[in-house]
Amino acid sequence: MQQHRVHRKAYLDEQLFAEELTQIFHRTWIYVGHESEVARPGDYKTTVIGRQPVIVTRDGTGGIHVLMNRCTHRAATVCQAASGNSAFFRCEYHGWTFRNNGELVAPTFSAGYAPADFSAAGFALARAPRVDSYRGLIFASLAPGGESLREHLGRAAEYIDLTVDLAPAGTIRLGAGAHRYSYRGNWKLQSENGVDGYHPNFVHRAFFETSGLGAGLFGPGSTGRAGSLGRGHAVLDFRTMTAPMMRARLATDDGQRALERLAERLGDRERATEVLLANGTQGYNLLVFPNLQIIGCQLRVIHPRAVGLTEVDLYPYLHDGAGDEENTARLRTHEAFYGPSGGGGPDDIEMFDRVVQGLAVEGVEWLPLVRGLRREVVDGEARWGHITDEQPQRGFYHQWLQLMGASR
Repeated sequence: MQQHRVHRKAYLDEQLFAEELTQIFHRTWIYVGHESEVARPGDYKTTVIGRQPVIVTRDGTGGIHVLMNRCTHRAATVCQAASGNSAFFRCEYHGWTFRNNGELVAPTFSAGYAPADFSAAGFALARAPRVDSYRGLIFASLAPGGESLREHLGRAAEYIDLTVDLAPAGTIRLGAGAHRYSYRGNWKLQSENGVDGYHPNFVHRAFFETSGLGAGLFGPGSTGRAGSLGRGHAVLDFRTMTAPMMRARLATDDGQRALERLAERLGDRERATEVLLANGTQGYNLLVFPNLQIIGCQLRVIHPRAVGLTEVDLYPYLHDGAGDEENTARLRTHEAFYGPSGGGGPDDIEMFDRVVQGLAVEGVEWLPLVRGLRREVVDGEARWGHITDEQPQRGFYHQWLQLMGASR
């Protein structure tokens, strides 16, 4: 990458991809799950950090661990299931068994191990050296040192707070299932796309025309804005466009009751109004660098599998304390646009395919990111522009460049 443009090799080069795993996914904070997925002692889920398999567990004392899913004997994975509940993980290769905090119980046929050669304490499952959570979102870092999770989140935390504060009980949960899609393209295409306000009027035109929503949200006359929040995080904030609809809802009797309940819980009527006008994440799309997005009512997690292969997991979330009717409505709204046959998600995958085809052209080497460059507004670490501008992408690649090395 150079000033405000990205070289095509950033999406195609095998060596760069390997460096991304090392310099980004193995060094910064990566989202690995939600506390509700490991709510009870013994609960676990499997996922990956970069391409390294891990197990997120809650032990018998309530502690959360991120264990490397690799037997310390001969390297086989010790857990195959996507999720479950167990106090132990057993490697099926040679039978070694580990507690859900990573401790090795004992090797099988232990008489064959002399004390001078072997100590069970030295063969615990490896673990992520740092694990922390924010508003229920669990992150892990494979680097033993560095900035704290709260420092890493920076201003992205403001939008996470808006997301979670809307729930009547002040917490969200995953439990409605998930769906996964993959595409034959680089992971950064999805990270860019979720906070790209330039494409919806074109890529999702059919949805806008048939849904009756109109395309003004992302049109030239929109009052929405695109922002780079620092540290690679970014947002499309279109609350100014959705606020009139939300204010109309607040003017109803049901709206006033919702406002009073939320104001009582938050202890601040002005904050309660702000949260309700944001309508959870219906008023913005958030990217938490490098690969978590909070969009609509979903947590979207992007997994780089190869330089030209990406898997994406979508987890619709529910509001704790809300009724079944409200949570069901959230799921139906999610499915209508982002589901496998939704009005928007499949469109984006088609564009990724076309980008990959176009990147095969060798005579045009650079992808420009200059839209709105001359009209951005600087606000501390953040830089803001029109909702169709490319502040989010410039901020993402500025952080990418910082972590990959300035020579890229």
